[in-house]
Amino acid sequence: MHPAKSVIFFTTASGGGYGLLLILLLGNVFNLLPTYIFFLLVCYGLAFILIAAGLLSSTFHLGHPERAWRALTQWRSSWLSREGVMAIVTFIPTGLYALYVIFFQDSFSALMELIGLVGAVCCVITVYCTAMIYASLKTIHAWSNRFVPYGYLLLSLTTGMVLITGMMMVWGYDTGIFGWLSPLLLLGSLYWKVSYWRFLDQTKSVSSPESATGLGEFGAVSLLEAPHTEANYLMQEMGFSIARKHSEKLRKIVLWAGFGAPFILLAFALFQAGVIGGIAAVLAVVLAGIGIFVERWLFFAEAKHTVAMYYGAKDA
Repeated sequence: MHPAKSVIFFTTASGGGYGLLLILLLGNVFNLLPTYIFFLLVCYGLAFILIAAGLLSSTFHLGHPERAWRALTQWRSSWLSREGVMAIVTFIPTGLYALYVIFFQDSFSALMELIGLVGAVCCVITVYCTAMIYASLKTIHAWSNRFVPYGYLLLSLTTGMVLITGMMMVWGYDTGIFGWLSPLLLLGSLYWKVSYWRFLDQTKSVSSPESATGLGEFGAVSLLEAPHTEANYLMQEMGFSIARKHSEKLRKIVLWAGFGAPFILLAFALFQAGVIGGIAAVLAVVLAGIGIFVERWLFFAEAKHTVAMYYGAKDA
């Protein structure tokens, strides 16, 4: 599949934003985060900026972005529509709770705790809907599998945890449970990614040129002549391919920049207070962002649509 930059930025930014927002909500509800107003203002502000920027960028890939609102009407049958609806709905409880916890801490109430928990659930549902946009496409074997929904949720949580841990270290706060969860989640994400790639390399779609044409009983089916002389939309968007050597190099970047290096840096920062620990935390956040961006690019670039078999591909 053609890896559109706007969609890659959308899944990276919004995923990290929802993960950070989820952790902030739960952290405040259960009193696990500092209550310093400026710290919370920056953290919540960053989460909402990432989410808003990601959602806006997702419309850039549309032929007519001004019609994006129409997608919201198809929520009964479309995961894309459900994701859009949930993204809007999620702003209500999360926005209310953020305003309350930042500016009205002295009058905290049980009602606001409930609103915060509702907001946290909405964050999870929204990320799940985003994942199902791709996991529901049975014509793309690399997406229509159990790894994708779990991966989206895990990467969102991991990115958010790395962000909050990095900011707490920069501010000089004791990271507490977050400092230990971040490395663990990075290891879990690393295991998931390696497992997903192993699945991708060892399996393929059940569809084949033989099953598509119904001529399998007569033997192998191959393309005799291309249906046209120039590349069309399907070939450009769904017939995109990446050389295996490039794929291997980019996978290594994901493993080291996205998971390995941030794990080492955050583990080092846990035992190194002061400026050095803060610098290590910032580097961990930057490298994790780069790694996740490359991971998202590969997620699209390595996916094969079954329609490619009509243009000579042997499998998908």
